[in-house]
Amino acid sequence: MTPNPTIFIPLLLVSLGIFAWGCWRRLSLVAVGTGEDRFDNPGRRMVEMLRYAFGQKRVVARPFGINHAVIFWSFLVLLIANGEFLLDGVFPAVALDKLPAGIYHPLMLLLDIVSLLALVAVCVAAVRRVASPPYPEARTVEAFVILGLIAILMLAYFGLHGAEIALGNGAAARFMPVSSVVAGLLQASPLAFSLQSAAWFCWWAHAVALLLFMAYLPNSKHLHILTAIPNCFFRRLEQPNTQPREEFAVGKKFGVARVDRFSWKDLLDSLSCTECGRCQNACPAGITGKPLNPRGIIHEIKVNLLGNGHHLKNGLKPELPLIGEGGGSCPEGAIWSCTTCGACMEACPVFIEHVPKIVQMRRHLVEEDVRFPEELLNLFENMEGRSNPWGIAPTERTKWTVTLDVKPYEAGKTEYLFYVGCAGSFDSRNKHVTVALAQLLDRAGVSWGVLGKDEKCCGDGVRRLGNEYLFDKMAKENVELFKQKGITKVVTQCPHCFSTLKNDYRQYGLELEVIHHAELLRDLVKEGRLKLDTAAALGATVFHDSCYLGRHNDVYDAPRDVIRAATGSAPADMERNRNNAFCCGAGGGRMWMEEHTGKRINLERVEEALRQKPDTICVSCPYCMTMFEDGLKDVKAENVRVRDVAEVLAEGLRA
Repeated sequence: MTPNPTIFIPLLLVSLGIFAWGCWRRLSLVAVGTGEDRFDNPGRRMVEMLRYAFGQKRVVARPFGINHAVIFWSFLVLLIANGEFLLDGVFPAVALDKLPAGIYHPLMLLLDIVSLLALVAVCVAAVRRVASPPYPEARTVEAFVILGLIAILMLAYFGLHGAEIALGNGAAARFMPVSSVVAGLLQASPLAFSLQSAAWFCWWAHAVALLLFMAYLPNSKHLHILTAIPNCFFRRLEQPNTQPREEFAVGKKFGVARVDRFSWKDLLDSLSCTECGRCQNACPAGITGKPLNPRGIIHEIKVNLLGNGHHLKNGLKPELPLIGEGGGSCPEGAIWSCTTCGACMEACPVFIEHVPKIVQMRRHLVEEDVRFPEELLNLFENMEGRSNPWGIAPTERTKWTVTLDVKPYEAGKTEYLFYVGCAGSFDSRNKHVTVALAQLLDRAGVSWGVLGKDEKCCGDGVRRLGNEYLFDKMAKENVELFKQKGITKVVTQCPHCFSTLKNDYRQYGLELEVIHHAELLRDLVKEGRLKLDTAAALGATVFHDSCYLGRHNDVYDAPRDVIRAATGSAPADMERNRNNAFCCGAGGGRMWMEEHTGKRINLERVEEALRQKPDTICVSCPYCMTMFEDGLKDVKAENVRVRDVAEVLAEGLRA
């Protein structure tokens, strides 16, 4: 049953025109971004796109993801039915029933079942939006309009085919169980005497809903239906655990203060956001009442791009500021609240990279506007003057060696450089971890040495805080020193040093074999070089995943293996663990900043740990050590001990 094409064709052309114009108007703005190579390794990119975009791997990994996946897969299958519907409206002679029965009948069965699944999933999504939205702002008119249009499409589909079956025109009626049920209901209703009119009404209801959907799609947040798939194709193939390097030259702009200084992929990110709220619900800053909302940051970048797009395409200055207050601007408080833990990026189903964008805006604030939290001034001065956060004299770096026979690193003689790091060298509590690790390396017969007073800070904190100029200086000095010393293998106890030496320094041409002490200790136990006859008596233990060891570098099992070897049993996990672990609050330079708003992040994590009723909280990071010990003091739970995995293993050996 097809109404007159002379009415439908003009409506279709208008809808297609609005759709094409909307797509061009928005997608063409991506070109105002700077260049970035995301075309390498196309084969792997295609596989990853199939896995994450079409396979919905990240979507179904979280609660309620199955429902969204059903809508997505139904949308793909029903492209066949909707494509045929549009063709049928223009060329009535073109119809699926012209296909061979062996293809037509199974296809109609599939479309009937999938349409029912889509209708049910849409109803569930609508109820969820009303009763329990993923985040408070999720109840939007736009969301209900889209869900409503999809529901109308499904209902009209069943109404149309049900009426046709009731009229005796359903060639595949026995293969369309849902439509057949609808046909029975129509025959038993007052509409039985006007089935032709019912079919006509449902056809036009389907047509109007489909044409409105097409026209509305590129002009709404649901543009992500078109952009999310290529965004998965252009994702970073490696972990997004580092930042792009800046080149310093006279007249060059640093950081990002205008939306067109982001790369084209950053701008594609902003158009690909599904606004699912997963990043928002994972962000430790947002959860504890800070002004940061990762979803909001991406949304404001999109609003800024759309608002400034015409000016930027014509070489004019933008009207909306990227950093500031108001619509289309990212608040400074949000930019400085980020711990760079990466939870937002881990949760995002379409691989939006929130953290690099935030760091690039920090770079502008630090390097061009010299506008940053006051407490960072001392940090930057100490780093530049004495290459450590406290400004302590470099000669103090070796004080932890007083009771040990520690040798300097010698190229060709020493296997590992033990890169102690600032916390392991200067912080009184973390010196105990340094000593424990040194003793374990000696006991296992590992060949290792240190740089002593020549060791400098790796620069992790200043880079994540946006002081790329200082980081560049520190990195170049370290790279020159490492090459001069002939260093190729490094063991660290700090995940921030580990990640920086392993990932960031590659941008400076330094390829190192970097291993975290948890990985090395695990290997030494496995090889029998560290033998434990008696388990360490630590009581009930719970383990906290370091963001920079876990999410940023995929090291999850090694510290747990060390604890299991030392205590005889695996540590308990907190509710949020491994790639979903909650940050301690110290990353991204936040270790050196105060929390003036909301609840302290470390308190949130400490309270989560205490729900396991542990005697010992095990960590693998000096920052985490400090944050947990401070948090335990704040909640008056000093009876609970905090131990690094090296200390746990050392206690087991002493036992």
